[in-house]
Amino acid sequence: MPNILLIKTSSLGDVVHNLPVVSDIRARFPDARIDWVVEEAYRDIVGMHPGVRRAIPVALRRWRGNVLKPAHWREFGQFRHALAGMRYDCIIDTQGLIKSALLARAASGTRHGYAGTSAREPLAAKLYDVVHLVPRELHAVVRNRRLAALALGYELPAALDYGIAAAAAAGSIAGRPYCVLLHATSRADKLWPEAAWQQLGGELARQGYGLVLPWGDAPERARSERIARALPGAIVPPALGIPGMASVLAGAQAVIGVDTGLSHLAAALGRPVVALYCGTHPGLTGVYAGEAAPVRNLGGAKMVPEVAEVLAALRQVAGGSAA
Repeated sequence: MPNILLIKTSSLGDVVHNLPVVSDIRARFPDARIDWVVEEAYRDIVGMHPGVRRAIPVALRRWRGNVLKPAHWREFGQFRHALAGMRYDCIIDTQGLIKSALLARAASGTRHGYAGTSAREPLAAKLYDVVHLVPRELHAVVRNRRLAALALGYELPAALDYGIAAAAAAGSIAGRPYCVLLHATSRADKLWPEAAWQQLGGELARQGYGLVLPWGDAPERARSERIARALPGAIVPPALGIPGMASVLAGAQAVIGVDTGLSHLAAALGRPVVALYCGTHPGLTGVYAGEAAPVRNLGGAKMVPEVAEVLAALRQVAGGSAA
């Protein structure tokens, strides 16, 4: 029964992209004990996969804000303690960063990672015991899966399984078939215009769909409310944690979202997704589901999708009149 440690700390989309690794390992080693080091904010996502024994939280984002704070050192000691006493047969760092490689060094076992020409930060390769060449032009999901397969010596399964579709109880927040509009993202250049959201939402409302506009902070809530005011019956829910958000996404007829981790989560939950890219190119990190869910990525850097494109893509991925 192999003991395996995965290192993939952040961000939300990256963590979602790593979930198929657990499914792949379980398919080859059904009795494997799999632990996963992840940023505390995304611990619930990792915990949704039944193949993970322990999600071991770290707080690098908080700790780096004040590295001299005694409480942060105590928390780091707790992290080290969580790894103590366990020797792993294989430690796999799919993040490919110096910080993630250092986390791998805190654990006991043979450390595997990307070779220098494959890693996002080539110096990270010097901290592994075994390195593997994985082409950088592959999608992030495929890179993660290939690295794990090389580290553990198995053939990559043909099927893609995120492993969490059964973990989120589908919500019925709108009381009728609904679409989730994910308008919020981390950078202004990734936003889709509010007028476009209102036009899209108006068409979906005319076709009988409820509309749900989640948010994460005060500016996002204000944007949700502005968009919702133009859409009859649109719902701006209260603040939702990861489990609540997963439930809302799992119950949706379709999800339309910008370049945000929640769009990737929706695809991992098996929902039809249309992802809108305005400031980045989706080629290597776009929404990706294989045969697990119908998805479309639209747009790219400085290529803002038109509402008509979105509606056409929505018909393709979800069927029906629009979704």
